[in-house]
Amino acid sequence: MIPGALSARILPMDFLRMVLPYTQIVLASLLIAGVLLQQSGANAGGALGASDNFSSGFHTRRGFERTLFLATGLIALLFIASTLVALIV
Repeated sequence: MIPGALSARILPMDFLRMVLPYTQIVLASLLIAGVLLQQSGANAGGALGASDNFSSGFHTRRGFERTLFLATGLIALLFIASTLVALIV
């Protein structure tokens, strides 16, 4: 074995420390985009306490809206997991 070969090799923890910040930046950007793309059920009256027959906030998500909602939740979980890994590493 060459004496300097061990120091030139990237160990898995070093690789994780190197890649994790970039992964968190990408996940944070996707999470922000997912939250901003979701349709808001409240209008100006709903923000002030008024209601539209109690139906403004309760609707069934279908199609792309449901997919976006589930993807945003998955990205949030991945971001939380990457943050916990960053604390451990």
